[in-house]
Amino acid sequence: MKEVKIGNLTVGGGKGLFLLAGPCVIEDPERTLMIGRRTKEICDRLGIPYIFKASFDKANRSSYSSFRGPGLEEGLRILAHIKKELQVPVVSDIHSVEQIEPAAEVLDVLQIPAFLCRQTDLVYGAAKTGKCVNVKKGQFMAPKDMINVLKKMEEAGNENLMLTERGASFGYNNLVVDMRSFPIMRDFGYPVIFDATHSVQLPGGAGTKSSGQREFVPFLSRAAVGAGVDGLFMEVHDNPEEALSDGPNMVRLDDLEAILRDLKAIDTIVKG
Repeated sequence: MKEVKIGNLTVGGGKGLFLLAGPCVIEDPERTLMIGRRTKEICDRLGIPYIFKASFDKANRSSYSSFRGPGLEEGLRILAHIKKELQVPVVSDIHSVEQIEPAAEVLDVLQIPAFLCRQTDLVYGAAKTGKCVNVKKGQFMAPKDMINVLKKMEEAGNENLMLTERGASFGYNNLVVDMRSFPIMRDFGYPVIFDATHSVQLPGGAGTKSSGQREFVPFLSRAAVGAGVDGLFMEVHDNPEEALSDGPNMVRLDDLEAILRDLKAIDTIVKG
């Protein structure tokens, strides 16, 4: 298993769990920073390496009128401020080739959304920056097919790569997680992350927006860690009912520490 460098962190290589977490989308700067600060404090107490996440643009919202975020320029400015204030690496999604260069100036991890994981120019261009690239497995992709995505990025000379499982489409407005995905993708030699909150999303389940079932996050997370996953991705919020995107599947900040404590204990047993 390869080790991956993310800012001042080194993760993977069979080491303990690391966490990518934050709100789904950048809301107001102060609240976004507060969520990151509280999450970092929890991770510091538990000894879990932490990468802050938040999207500057939710480009695939169900409705044209849904909140998308502050956009590229302002969003990267906010992420740069959070990175400096918290002294943690940051990750966000990129959606087009044009976003790669400016995003790479700020982000420590360039994340490829699941719907875009087959876009050759995007994944190759992201890898060409030399930054860590995290690719979310498409809801329509078999785990074994992600080797082709990795090979595209390896062609750019980058081995600072990660894959994320976020569920597979199961009929309409539903996702399921096949736990076989983790050993299959880990066999490719790169760290594999479990996206615990998007995996309980009900895509389009609320008509003009997605719904979700956050009550199942602890159960699926425990199963994934038991299957040997390397890292976790969780969207968190101090009050998910007020969140401007993905509230129904986000973990409440007040619940995060207890969830992570259990997961770290399982990880210790699995990895020894």
